[in-house]
Amino acid sequence: MTDRLTTTPAGVKLGPLDLIPDNTARNFVLQMRAGRFHGFVVRRGDAVFGYVDRCPHMGLPLAQKLDEYLSPDASVIACSWHSALFRIEDGACVGGPCAGQRLTPWPVAVVDGMLTTGV
Repeated sequence: MTDRLTTTPAGVKLGPLDLIPDNTARNFVLQMRAGRFHGFVVRRGDAVFGYVDRCPHMGLPLAQKLDEYLSPDASVIACSWHSALFRIEDGACVGGPCAGQRLTPWPVAVVDGMLTTGV
């Protein structure tokens, strides 16, 4: 069994920005020598916010259904298991059973129209 990683190397191209429609999120799983990384990226216009796909409350992935990381109004990241809510911009818990905690950031950026890690 491979370990779940919490970081990725810099410079990994994930795909074009258009891979993620505006005001939605997308799951990414990267297989590396040391194990498998599970993360997701939220898009707000040309801005992207990446996080490790693990709720700080119980350590579970946030989405029970593929790519369903946001609340119905897309205003916050929502854990589908225990209703923890997190700000998109910084991953801070703003509701639910995770007071004082935050999501683990996954550095991502848009470089020449491509989603890229660790920039």
